[in-house]
This record gives sequence, C-alpha cells and structure tokens, in this order.
Amino acid sequence: MKHASIIGLDLAKNVFQVHGADAGGSPVFNRKLRRGEVLRFFEKLPSCLVGIEACGSAHYWAREIAALGHDVRLIPPAYVKPFVKRGKTDAADAEAISEAVIRKTMRFVPIKTAEQQAEAMMLKSRGLLVKQQTQAVNALRSHLAELGIITAAGLAKVATLVAIVRDETDPRLPSAARFALMAIADQIEALMDQIDRLERAIVAAARRDEDMRRLTTIPGVGAITAATIKALVPDPNGFKSARHFAAWLGLTPRPHSSGGKERLGRISKMGNPELRCLLVLGATSVLRIARKDDRARPWLKALLARRPFKVAAIALANKMARIIWALLNKGGIYQRPEPLTMTARAI
Repeated sequence: MKHASIIGLDLAKNVFQVHGADAGGSPVFNRKLRRGEVLRFFEKLPSCLVGIEACGSAHYWAREIAALGHDVRLIPPAYVKPFVKRGKTDAADAEAISEAVIRKTMRFVPIKTAEQQAEAMMLKSRGLLVKQQTQAVNALRSHLAELGIITAAGLAKVATLVAIVRDETDPRLPSAARFALMAIADQIEALMDQIDRLERAIVAAARRDEDMRRLTTIPGVGAITAATIKALVPDPNGFKSARHFAAWLGLTPRPHSSGGKERLGRISKMGNPELRCLLVLGATSVLRIARKDDRARPWLKALLARRPFKVAAIALANKMARIIWALLNKGGIYQRPEPLTMTARAI
C-alpha cells in the first residue's frame, strides 16, 4: 500500500472525511472518521502535509494536528470550491482539499493561537451584545410610540424612555404595558453594563499591547478597531503590499477586464465585513471633522469637494488600511504630514 503524504481533512461536528494521496497526488484512500478517532488517526501517520478548510473549529484542529508533527495549512473555502469535480459530498470536498493544498500559488490562512481566538471572541461577543441592545431599544421606542411617547434619536435619549417606563405614576402607560416594557428596560440596562465591561477590557488590552498603541495614533482608529485588527490579522507579513491588504479588506474596486480593456467597478466588499465597517466608520468621523476644520489636510478638502461623502469615506478607509499595514510591518507611529511650503513645492 502506498504511503499517504498529502491529507485532505473535511471537518464536521461528528463525522469527518479524510482523503489521502501520495506525493504525486494519486489517491490512496478516502474514509470517514468519528470525532474521537481523528487525533488517533494522525498519531499513527508519519509526518505529512494536511490541508483543512478555514471554517468553524479549523484553528483548533490545526493546532492539535500540528502538535503531532504534521505540516497543517488552512485554505479559504472559496479557493477549495473550484477543485470540487461534481456534486457536494464530504468525500468530494476532502479530495478537493488535498488537491488545493499542493498548489504552488495557493494562499493560506495563518493558524491562530488560543489567545488570538480569545481576543476575537471578546470582540464578537461585544458585537452580539450591541446588536441585541439595538433590537431592544428599537422595540422599546416602537412600543412607546404606539402610545404617543417619543424622544429624540440616539442612544443617550433611551434613559428618558426607561425612566418613563419605571415611573408608576405616569398615567400614559397602562399597567399591562408597563409590566411588559419593564422587562425590555431591564434588558437594555443589563446589556449596557455588559458592553461597558467588555469595552473597558478591550481598551485596557489596547493600552498594554505595543502594536495596538501604535495603531491608535492613526486618525480614525480607536481601541476597538485596533483590537479587531490585532485579532483578525495575526500575520500582516502575509500580504505582499499595502494594496494587497486593502484589497483583502474589500476596499478596492472589483476588476472586470478583458481584451486589453480595463474596467473597474464598485468596491469588492471581500474580506472581513466587521473590520471593513470599522474602518469606514472611522473614516466617516475623520471626514466630518475635516468639513469644519480649516487645518484639515488639503487632499481631504479637495476629495470632499469633488466626490460624494460616502465615496470619500471609502477612499479614506482605503488609505487608513494602507497606513495600518505599513505600521504593522515597518514599525513606528503615525505622524501627521506637515503642509508643504512654497519652497518645498518648487523643489
């Protein structure tokens, strides 16, 4: 029997599919494994190349299998799909992974440590709580609006609505409505407290980490954005240039060129949507200040003069992404460029 030197592992909850191939890529076996059999299977194998789709629990299995002496590589699912011949089966997926992992031009996902995953969990938990808070606030506003009770927009005005709900002497609220809305008010306050505790922990971590401290010197990049970058971009050296990093975030135009004619469409919106959203929000805040600040950079003023506000925000987010890549790879802190003098312009 031939020795399998290339393994394609298709992950699942309980039943895993493993495809083995020799050094030339010829199939050796394709079999199923129960969850408890996976590590025992790789313990018996000599050192080999293992390919896994970058999906749920992939980083955990990559760490465990790599600890057994194997070379483990994570592949984005979109790069595996072209190698699936026909149909959608676990066996076909495992075979496609084993073929994709040996491609010379394949791009791989860096394996995250447990600590890096923990940092990402804090950010994802905060995002979930913020969504739940938004839902609860919208529900409270809509229910009270049915009774003619409204306040100005904004999270800061929610305290007024909560106070109305808790005021048992207010005749505008029937007792049944007050009893029902009291649960929503309690939920809003509990969510605010939990979000505040998570944000305090994230800010404290940003102050301790040198990379995050340097990232926060960039205008529009705060502690939450810096922590998200640190958690979701474990290896910035994996990008050839700053433009590659911006393209990975989906902040560059989608190309559609053929026959020597270059056509650029809207931004691709690829990569992590949460990180892209944070950069665009940061760029939006910078542009709002630049509108009113006479000391703002001239190119920002010129950009706002000739382009719509949202287009300018995307352009600035693209520039911020490039600055982030430069700081992470070359070190240093962000320094605001000095305005050119007449002599400098002449030179």
